[in-house]
Amino acid sequence: MTKKTKLLSCFIDETGDFGDYDTHCPFYIVTAVLHDQSISITDQLNGLETYLSNLGYPHHAIHAGPLIRRESDYENLTMEERKKMFNLLYNFTRKIPVNYICAKVKKSNCRDADDLDAKLTKAIKAAVLKSKEYWDDFDKIIIYYDNGQNALKRVLNITFNSLFSDVEVRKIQPSDYRLFQIADLICTLELTASKIEFGSFSNTELQFFHGSHEFKKEYYRKIKKKEL
Repeated sequence: MTKKTKLLSCFIDETGDFGDYDTHCPFYIVTAVLHDQSISITDQLNGLETYLSNLGYPHHAIHAGPLIRRESDYENLTMEERKKMFNLLYNFTRKIPVNYICAKVKKSNCRDADDLDAKLTKAIKAAVLKSKEYWDDFDKIIIYYDNGQNALKRVLNITFNSLFSDVEVRKIQPSDYRLFQIADLICTLELTASKIEFGSFSNTELQFFHGSHEFKKEYYRKIKKKEL
């Protein structure tokens, strides 16, 4: 009997850019959300879609940052409405069988884009190697990325193909995959935690999360249990 290929889905999102250091964009963060394709999450996905439809947002791609900042699709929503949608995706993330890794680079420590490239490659590789036993349990890794930044796409290709023998990279639309939206959510949480650490927690974040202590207690510490 032929052994079934064990597939690992790897949904990747980033926050930050390869431009010059800016106080408004002090970090470059990459999050990879990992899902064993042999474990179905169909029921949970259907439940999420039902909840979103009841809120008046059928098939809506949730964007964590704009929800916090009351931007884009959410500029006319109340704080209560925005938090309800944010918590919907957050609680969905906590309940489903996914893990994640995160690579962070402080841009003020980078001389230029090439240095950021090198440090980011090293950080991603270190995050993978920290949990290498988990990754090695799979026959093939499928990376889903929206090709938002060509520099990151190149880093991902080089890094993952240097570590694993069977890697496929697929370009996706964020609206088509809830797990990509989870990567966006975790990037936002990791960025917020880093801003607290470096004393740049904004008034908007303060109001949304009711303070840095509440953010860590109610969101960050709980989601960190998903990190490999």
